[in-house]
Formats: sequence, C-alpha cells, structure tokens
Amino acid sequence: MTLPSHGANAHYVYESLQIDQPERTIDFSANLNPLGPPPSLKETWEDAFDLITTYPDPHAARLMEKLANVHDVEENQLLIGNGGAELITLVGRYLAGKRVCIVQPTFSEYESACLRAGCEVTYHTLEEGEWALGSHLIEKLPYVDAVFLCTPNNPTGVTYDPASILALVEAAKKHDCAIIIDEAFADFLGDESSFSSLLAPFSNLMILRSLTKMYAIPGLRLGYMMAHPDVIEAIKKLQPHWSVNALALHAGELCLQETDFVAETHQMIEQERENCFHFFEENNFTYSNSSVNFYLLRDPEREDQSELLSFLMKKGIVPRHTENFPGLDGRWLRFAIRTPEENERLREVLTSWRSSFL
Repeated sequence: MTLPSHGANAHYVYESLQIDQPERTIDFSANLNPLGPPPSLKETWEDAFDLITTYPDPHAARLMEKLANVHDVEENQLLIGNGGAELITLVGRYLAGKRVCIVQPTFSEYESACLRAGCEVTYHTLEEGEWALGSHLIEKLPYVDAVFLCTPNNPTGVTYDPASILALVEAAKKHDCAIIIDEAFADFLGDESSFSSLLAPFSNLMILRSLTKMYAIPGLRLGYMMAHPDVIEAIKKLQPHWSVNALALHAGELCLQETDFVAETHQMIEQERENCFHFFEENNFTYSNSSVNFYLLRDPEREDQSELLSFLMKKGIVPRHTENFPGLDGRWLRFAIRTPEENERLREVLTSWRSSFL
C-alpha cells in the first residue's frame, strides 16, 4: 500500500486504502485557513479576468513593494515564487552537492529537493513529545553546509524557541553554514512571527514564506523567500521566467491588505484548538503542543494508528497520514483545525471510536 505523499485530494487516499469514499467527507489533511479565501478576493475576481490576456509582471513590482513594507526589508532581499514548493526546489539547486542537515520530523520536500540536487543529506531528529529544538543541533554545524528547519513545524505545529533559533543562526555564521527557515505557517502565530529581523546581521539566513496557507489559495501557488541580496540574485538565476502567474500576483496584493480577516482567523483558530485539545485530554488522546492551525494526534492505546485512520476515513473524516514523515513513520495522524461544526464532527467520530472498544 502506497499512500499519497501530500495532503488534500482525498480520493487518492481512499483509493490507496481501498475504502469506498462516503458521499460527504471533511478534509482535515490540508493545513489551510478553514474560513477559505478572503471575501475581497471573490468579490473582485471578475475584475481580474483580463489579467489572463497579458504576461505577468516578471518583477512582481507591486507585490514586492508590499512584502518589503510588511517585513521591513529591501526589495533586493526578496524573491517571489510559484508556491513554497518551487522555492524549496530552487534552494536545493542552489545548495547542489553540498552537505545538508534536515531537522525532522518535517516536510518531506526539503529532503526530496536536496537529494534531487545531489546534496549529501543528514538528519537531526527531535525527541518525540516536546519536539524542542534543543542545543545538540549546534554540535553538527561544523560538519554541514546548510540546515533546513521549519517553524512552526509541519507536521507537529510546534514553534521553536526564538532564543534557540538565534543561537543556531549565530553559531552557523561562524561555521559558514546556511540556515534555511521555512515559515510557511507563521502567519497563524500573529504579530512578530517572522525571523526577518535577523536577515541584516546574518547573511547566512534564508527565510521561506507562503501566502497559500493563511489565505487558502493553494491552487494559485504563491510564496516568497527572503535572504541576502547576493543569495537572492544567485537563486533568481535558477528560476524559470514568468514563474508566477498574473492572477496569483493579483491575489497576493489583495491578501496582504486583509488585516481584519487575519485577526478573525487567529481568534477562531485559537478557540477551536482549545476546544479540541480539551476534548483530547478528557478522552485520553495524545496530541502535539501545536500553536497553529494543525496538530498531531494518536490513540495511545494503539501502537499502530492505521486502524484509527481506516475508521475515520470510513466515517468521512480525512486526516493526513504520517508514513512519509521521517521520525513519525505512521505513528501519528495530522489534523487541520477546521470550522466549529467540522471539528465537532471529528469529536463525535473519535467518541464513536472509543466506544467501539468498550
């Protein structure tokens, strides 16, 4: 049995598990804003139609200006890409043939991109439970050229201590080691969620960001990275022309104005996460200490979570398996925070799972 390597597209999971897909399913596998895209995007969508008749701005000037203002960086420190996946691939090519350490469990694309680029990949596996960054990673810096890490981390939802990140970046600079921080889910943390303020003193730092998660526009593919101008210039040379389409650029400009929408999202996610975690504690489910819009969950009474996965799928609940997250190897399931009604349905099905063994 080979399960899909990413979330979303639930029908592929049902096919892999050879389970008939119920008429109604709820997709907990994709870590997107449960509120959907900002209303302004839908309201102005028809007005954007004419954009498909012209080539996109190859310099993304308007979006670049807005992002530079958001992060208080220079435009030559920015590169806009066709989603985070393209930027990860470009960074992998930039590091071609070098020694790369990946902090895991984490998003599998870092490993894939680096291996495709001929990198020598090693791993730093965090202790299950707290998944804290710790200080041991610094000991590996003399032996690698770059470190990939994700905070808030996918799939755990854990946010690493800023002091630990700062210590890591400082130590890495002394060893001429690049630190690549993926902040794809940082928008769900609120203010002061980015390490972009470290870009000026640390030329060895690269930061990856996504606009598809908070604004629920994964079909448009839009992300960006921040780094030293020399690094940006080198990576830009690896990027195909017109990589980002005109509709995505238009959507990005609109989304960055949606401060009320983001605040509403934070409030709802925090409340729903609290409700879910309270239920898990009362019903003896183990979960990761997530600070964002997704979390890991397991039934501690079962070593193998495949039975729980099948049970949920038959009930129309689609979580994300963790078979291809090194360090997790299927022992957990990942769930996105959904709407109050959808989260309540999850709790009902988990209650049914518990009662089925009484």
